[in-house]
Amino acid sequence: MTRMKKMLHLGALSAAAAIYITSTTDALAQNARNCAPREAVVDRLAEGYGETRQSMGLGANNAVIEVFASDETGTWTITVTTPNGLTCLVASGQSFETLAEALPAKGNDA
Repeated sequence: MTRMKKMLHLGALSAAAAIYITSTTDALAQNARNCAPREAVVDRLAEGYGETRQSMGLGANNAVIEVFASDETGTWTITVTTPNGLTCLVASGQSFETLAEALPAKGNDA
């Protein structure tokens, strides 16, 4: 994976972590419709939307943040999996694109 692609994935993971941190960290407080065992969620994303994991990282409280997407349909989903294996959907949408943008030069605020 190129450095730029890693930076873009890190940005997506940071955004997901920010969403997760601002929401409750108690899995029991999550809406039960948006959470299920990880295997069931991954199967549903693959079978229902053709989405596969594009990136992942470690969030607050050892939660795993993952971005799933489909190049074919353009759909994407961000999930958070707690250490006990419960996976919750935190965001989803359409028009997913993989980008490879150059980082600004050091010292450039742009």
